[in-house]
Amino acid sequence: MKIIINNTSMVPIYEQIMEQIKAQIISGQLKENDILPSVRTMAKELKISALTVKKAYDNLEAEGMTVTVHGKGTYVAASNTQLMEEERRKEVEADLEAAIQKGRRCGMKGEEIRSLFELIMEDE
Repeated sequence: MKIIINNTSMVPIYEQIMEQIKAQIISGQLKENDILPSVRTMAKELKISALTVKKAYDNLEAEGMTVTVHGKGTYVAASNTQLMEEERRKEVEADLEAAIQKGRRCGMKGEEIRSLFELIMEDE
């Protein structure tokens, strides 16, 4: 599994790990019952604290994306299609919100931004 940490990002490292693992689950790179690297292994590979990896795994489990079996490891949970669709929608919504904010920082008004979205959607 390939995880890339951006140390200059304002996003906490555990969130970066979570988002990348979620993306791999959603895209199908990680499938149900695939085992994730152990906390120690991932911490060593990424040269970060094991507590950071543990926090990411705990949060993934709380969101229903993974299941941890004591002494056995952390596995990708059974894929909940509704949960996956919700995650995709959240991701797209965040990207669109970021695009709107960027447009506003560049001095664009709401109508200009809306017309750009309409232009993009015309191609669909």
